[in-house]
Amino acid sequence: MDLPKNLTFVDLETTGGSITFDRIIEIGILQVRDNKLTKTFETFLNPDRALPPEITTLTGIQNSDLEKAPSFFDIQEEILIYFEDTVFVAHNARFDYGFLKQEFLRYGNKFSQKQLCTVKLSRLLYPEHRHHNLDSI
Repeated sequence: MDLPKNLTFVDLETTGGSITFDRIIEIGILQVRDNKLTKTFETFLNPDRALPPEITTLTGIQNSDLEKAPSFFDIQEEILIYFEDTVFVAHNARFDYGFLKQEFLRYGNKFSQKQLCTVKLSRLLYPEHRHHNLDSI
């Protein structure tokens, strides 16, 4: 199986699991073109609300980390560039993609990318393995 030449790897942390109500609090992006890392981006994002304690416990991110961080609105144009002519790649891509799509939609922008889920890819390549989380693969 050949992978696409242009890939954008994404990892998000959020205030919870609902794309309707929760917000992105951290985003990391790696852009790969022709098998070479070409751009990276990472930042905390201010969700304009307090973090639930369980999210702080899970991620280690504190409210104080987010107070002076930009909002998604502030960075949306900058990060759109990372997705030009690339495939969106994430571990459990549906989660990360759904959150990004919803954030862009909040500000009237469309976000539509081909997706590659590394969980699904791992299951396809290694069906004999029971676990396909990041630690396992």
